[in-house]
Amino acid sequence: MFIPLHDANSLKRIKLQYVTIGLIAANVIVYFFTTLGSEQFATAAVYAFGYIPSVVFDYADLPPELTILPEDLTYISYSFLHGDIFHLGGNMLFLWVFGDNVEDALGHIKFLIFYALCAVAGALLHGLIAPESQVPLIGASGAIAGVVTAYLMLHPRVKVWILAFGRIPLRIPAYITLALWILFQFVMFAVGGDEQISFACHVGGIIAGAVLVLVLRSRDVPLFDREIVTPRAVVVKQPSAVRPVEAEPAPRWGRQ
Repeated sequence: MFIPLHDANSLKRIKLQYVTIGLIAANVIVYFFTTLGSEQFATAAVYAFGYIPSVVFDYADLPPELTILPEDLTYISYSFLHGDIFHLGGNMLFLWVFGDNVEDALGHIKFLIFYALCAVAGALLHGLIAPESQVPLIGASGAIAGVVTAYLMLHPRVKVWILAFGRIPLRIPAYITLALWILFQFVMFAVGGDEQISFACHVGGIIAGAVLVLVLRSRDVPLFDREIVTPRAVVVKQPSAVRPVEAEPAPRWGRQ
């Protein structure tokens, strides 16, 4: 639907979004670690660390050589795996644009808990919808969906620069852009969507994000802010009165 670019929404309670940066770094490192090897190694990593409903719900068993993590830990580990560079880049771009302000509202530790629980909720709903599926679920989309929902509930009036349809630059309030994105996830979930995309995972993350932002946000953080604070990096100069230049007599050249 759209690619987020920038929101110019400054941080108010933290100096730097350590957790957001750390999560992006972790996702990038895991991606390159799992893709720089052979195709066989990448496939093994997906089955070992991806979320497989049939394995979690005891309809199937992994081969012993792929049973590296306890099944319950795949509720989180799957979110650090990505299918290709575009899958990774899209998720990390959403996290970079919207994650810092959610981390600002929740604090570092609570934001990390928030992110993990949204990932868990996404995998759980995906598994409940298709408990016998043997296809591994990978990607941070469930957690990202929770971040997007929390941002919408915190800063609906902030205008976000986006690329609509991947090519048209627009500056649109978050309550339009992100609300349409969330609505799209529910519609696609209801109609069955694309087999390559788990809209159930997205919806699970959205529901978790909406609930958790109510519980985990700092007490002084309001929901649905009504005013936009000028970012620190932006300086607004007031026009000053301009004094007209007084006319001076023209210089006299030559002799009088």
